[in-house]
Amino acid sequence: MTLVDGRVARRRAERRARVSIVGVLGELLITAGVFVLLFLGWQVWLNDLIVGNEQNNQAAELSQTWEKGVGATPAAPAPVERADPGEPLVATAPDGEDIAFATMIIPRFGADWTRQVATGVSIEGSLTEGVGHYTGTAMPGGVGNAAFAAHRTGWGQPFGDIGNFQVGDHIYLETEAGWYQYSVRSLEYVMPTGVDVIDPVPQFPGATPTDRLITLTSCNPKLTAAERIIVYGVYDTWYPRAGGAPTEIATVAQASAAR
Repeated sequence: MTLVDGRVARRRAERRARVSIVGVLGELLITAGVFVLLFLGWQVWLNDLIVGNEQNNQAAELSQTWEKGVGATPAAPAPVERADPGEPLVATAPDGEDIAFATMIIPRFGADWTRQVATGVSIEGSLTEGVGHYTGTAMPGGVGNAAFAAHRTGWGQPFGDIGNFQVGDHIYLETEAGWYQYSVRSLEYVMPTGVDVIDPVPQFPGATPTDRLITLTSCNPKLTAAERIIVYGVYDTWYPRAGGAPTEIATVAQASAAR
């Protein structure tokens, strides 16, 4: 082998080594990418599904405690004419943070969708278990703005479908006293600084409320916190517990009572 031939052979060997290193690095990066995608799939979809089911069960168990001694909702309740329930019995806010005091039932999110509602909107507390109630806002049935928050992705994504609301959809809040029905009226997007959406009269700081309103808030777009998606609703009526759950959510109430 000549000197030139030796140099050529060494260069070829060096190129093969470089190509091998690049190939190994490429395979490692591809493998890492696959693991990242699998983790995201677990976190965003499968884990949310599991946590969401757990939150449904927690809400059902809370509802069951109110049904004890009152009687379960009939298996197939027929629509009945209800007397005017009059002024709603306003729920009382419990003392302390992260205390469950209500359940939220939203037919638009699924036939069996229900989540417990707890005081405060702590990321480490109430928002890991379901829906949080903004401290200082109206309670279910009260005049003013009953404002709530929940995650749109992660932690069971309670408000994952918040963007699917349509005008007229019902939002129910259940407490020991009964069920409060609200109807969706509008949806908007605001910056994270737009905190006046939870004022007693949304977007009108200092105004005196005369209506019973509900506001739901979550992050937007999904997987980010760049802005907030806001859903507004207005109170329709309430259903005292002794008269049974409203027909639209009777199956949810029945499932809770049967536990």
